[in-house]
Amino acid sequence: MRAKSVATRRTSSKSDKDLPELSDEMLSRAVLKRGGKRVGRPPSDNPKVSISLRLPPDVLKRWRASGAGWQSRMAAVLAKRAP
Repeated sequence: MRAKSVATRRTSSKSDKDLPELSDEMLSRAVLKRGGKRVGRPPSDNPKVSISLRLPPDVLKRWRASGAGWQSRMAAVLAKRAP
């Protein structure tokens, strides 16, 4: 078994039974930090939305064959042609 890293070591002197239960509201306000620095991307002003899209296999094959970043290029083409 690997030893715990410094970031995962326990820092509270209280036992688990003395700590409050974490609620969904508490977790929603949590900020992850490593070494005093915030972890992860900052929240986007214009977040992307996940959808399901059915495409013909040959169309998808051509987009994927165009290399890394094909999803972003497809989104750019769709954005240009949007009404």
